[in-house]
Amino acid sequence: MFTLNCKGRLLIIDKPIVMGIINVTPDSFYGGSRQQNIGAALAQAEKMLKEGATILDIGGQSTRPGSEKLTIEDELKRVLPAIEAIHANFSEAFLSVDTYFSSVAKEAVAAGASIVNDISAGSIDDKMIETVATLNVPYVLMHMKGTPQTMQKEPYYEDVTKDILDFFIQKIPFIHKSGIKDIIVDPGFGFGKTKAHNFQLLRQLSVFEILKCPILLGISRKSFIYKTLGVQVEESLNGTTALHGVGLLNGASILRVHDVREAVEVINLITNYKHV
Repeated sequence: MFTLNCKGRLLIIDKPIVMGIINVTPDSFYGGSRQQNIGAALAQAEKMLKEGATILDIGGQSTRPGSEKLTIEDELKRVLPAIEAIHANFSEAFLSVDTYFSSVAKEAVAAGASIVNDISAGSIDDKMIETVATLNVPYVLMHMKGTPQTMQKEPYYEDVTKDILDFFIQKIPFIHKSGIKDIIVDPGFGFGKTKAHNFQLLRQLSVFEILKCPILLGISRKSFIYKTLGVQVEESLNGTTALHGVGLLNGASILRVHDVREAVEVINLITNYKHV
């Protein structure tokens, strides 16, 4: 069991939970996740919460391979109104902001977010770690090789699981020392990894339990799933659900997903499989 302090509210993870993806951006890789106005974002938030999401992850910048980097000002214009509106209407929900800018993280937390999800592990904005420490919220520490613009250009590892575990082992003490108390680890599926790397990470996901942190599994509708199946991203829900089951059996604590109902169902089934 993990207990995370989210601005004075305790998020207790005594069984796997779901983080629903709400992208307030026109260019995220999966069209079904794009909510480009406040009404659409609120409707998606309501749907996801009714279906069982515990966390809503709100992002204003696409980080798909080769995406263009958005300015801080433009990202703020996208995420702040959405966070404010969702927090005002669904105050019971835990909101996460998906950003690698410290100033966006700071303003998002002021607007109602209580978790910071940073794909860059503080490597893009060197003020991110100290900022999150002052905000006193949980931090999603993700591994990424390179940047979204470069990460899929022939990524190489001696051993992808060992290399990423070593990254976390080196990074976590530094982050704790900086003042961040609660860390969620994310191996970063698809962020500077080949198809083979992603499958190896999923197969060996339980290795990361040694870190004593919740493990976030972010594989929903990613290309290694739909390309393996020879389908389009819109047809990748079944494959995603199958691999969510594998991830849960291998120690995942949080499923970050586009499709909440199906993720909640697979959690229910795997929980019963393991304990009934």
